[in-house]
Amino acid sequence: MRTPPRILIVDDNATNVKILQARLGSEGYEVVSAADGEEGLAAARTLAPDLILLDLMMPKVDGIEVCKRLRADPGFPFTPIIIVTAMTDLKDVVAGLEAGGDEYLTKPVDHAALAARVRSMLRIKGLHDEVEGLVAQMKGWNATLEHRVATQVAELERVGRLRRFFSPQLAEAIVSGGAEDPLLSHRREITVVFLDLRGFTAFAEIAEPEEVMGVLRQYHAAAGELILAHEGTLEHFTGDGMMIFFNDPVPVPDAAERAVRMSLAMRERIGSLADAWLRRGYSLGLGIGIAQGFATLGAIGFEGRWDYGAIGTVTNLAARLCGEAASRQILISRKVHAQLEPILEVDPVPALNLKGFQRPVDAFSVRGIKP
Repeated sequence: MRTPPRILIVDDNATNVKILQARLGSEGYEVVSAADGEEGLAAARTLAPDLILLDLMMPKVDGIEVCKRLRADPGFPFTPIIIVTAMTDLKDVVAGLEAGGDEYLTKPVDHAALAARVRSMLRIKGLHDEVEGLVAQMKGWNATLEHRVATQVAELERVGRLRRFFSPQLAEAIVSGGAEDPLLSHRREITVVFLDLRGFTAFAEIAEPEEVMGVLRQYHAAAGELILAHEGTLEHFTGDGMMIFFNDPVPVPDAAERAVRMSLAMRERIGSLADAWLRRGYSLGLGIGIAQGFATLGAIGFEGRWDYGAIGTVTNLAARLCGEAASRQILISRKVHAQLEPILEVDPVPALNLKGFQRPVDAFSVRGIKP
């Protein structure tokens, strides 16, 4: 509601209009007028008054019809209407109120009654406008909240999708903008680690399915904990085999070192499990192969079933080295050794003739990290 409030007087009697203008003007209100019902309708829609004083008996369009039209207009804002009438018949007053009037005054208008009615109606108008403002504010808040909820749901869905492939830390970094969308095809140098349980095929042939699943659960739990701890990316696991790589999706400066340190920790952790398995009659051991090189990475699959894959010679090399590794042995490629030579204790192994590679491949067996 504006200050001072604007009051529209609709009356065909010029004397009555002047009296009301003088009395309301002395109260500090802004007063405008219309000489009949048609002018009153036009003025109400054009001037948007805060209150209307409306005479019932007027030519062309009477006060009751003015009330009906204004109340039926969905574009006309809430505006209190005080009916001013010289009629003494209560039925006419009731008709005016039923048509949409909020209050009434009888002519001649008493100044005190006029002032009181006007203040009362303007107070209602002010409260109504305040409520409307709060409703609009609430709508704005709701729209903002809905947008935030939608954004957060989308982020949660994206995090859930990414956590199928990456550690929670990396998934959060990707969603928060710390990394480009890794599901898009891209090329990067990575360090690849292959794990495989030696003796697993023979064990699975003679053991009960419950025993096989129990061993796999222990193996996966131990390996998974170390993968997450070293922020590796699990590409896939198939029974006793796993492929993990480093430096994707978020680049790290020490990918090869992380891969080797994780592998050493796995050799120790899985070695302890293997000792326990051996006491139960299961002869199992872990072989590990590590290689470094460029690969093409991204989402592989179809709608409803996506995996994250790395394609390149480096993955084949790591897999072949893993296949050559004995139980509790970690074989690394020449490139990994060259990068980590200052910190590694290794034993050279004879050049390996690996499937898919035309020339013999140099490899090194990792004993541990130098003191």
